Amino acid sequence: MSITYGYARVSTERQNLDRQLVAMRDFGVQEGNTFLDKFSGKDFQRPSYQRLLKKLKPGDTLVIKSIDRLGRDYREILEQWRIITKERQAAIVVLDIPLLDTRQKERDLTGTFIADLVLQILSYVAQTEREAIRWRQAEGIAAAKARGVKFGRPPMERPELFYELREAWKLNLISARKAAGQLGVDHTTFLLWVKSENNPC
Repeated sequence: MSITYGYARVSTERQNLDRQLVAMRDFGVQEGNTFLDKFSGKDFQRPSYQRLLKKLKPGDTLVIKSIDRLGRDYREILEQWRIITKERQAAIVVLDIPLLDTRQKERDLTGTFIADLVLQILSYVAQTEREAIRWRQAEGIAAAKARGVKFGRPPMERPELFYELREAWKLNLISARKAAGQLGVDHTTFLLWVKSENNPC
């Protein structure tokens, strides 16, 4: 019999898991099947995550609140996605991005294909955007320094998850408020970030 598991993670002991746990409970994940970690995503030597991977069997389902719970960057996220869906042959459901749902419905592989494709696109776009932004920032700083501009406090750096959520928002997969909530900012800040990325100085 297939089992539905949940996985929740926060980076520090002071952060709260409640939001993730409520979402999983609402989805129908039983409390005894939810695995929790309070470690950073810098590696995957996390006890609960490792126990979860050992339990996953073909046909099981893993539910996570957001895709960044699997890792700190897209290389790691894609690798864990591969392990879970290909090696373990389990399904993944990402609650914040409905298209990232690999559960097969009526033996139709289309859902799995679309989920894999969306993940690849979001990963590629986010990675290339980060590289392009770094290049533009370095070029702009060099030009400003050449003009004698002195820099004060740097602007707030966009979290890595911002680029994935921005693309999901553009595809109407998530609202600005939900995206902002995941980033821990006001939705107006999220929209200003989107505007500034679309119109770099």
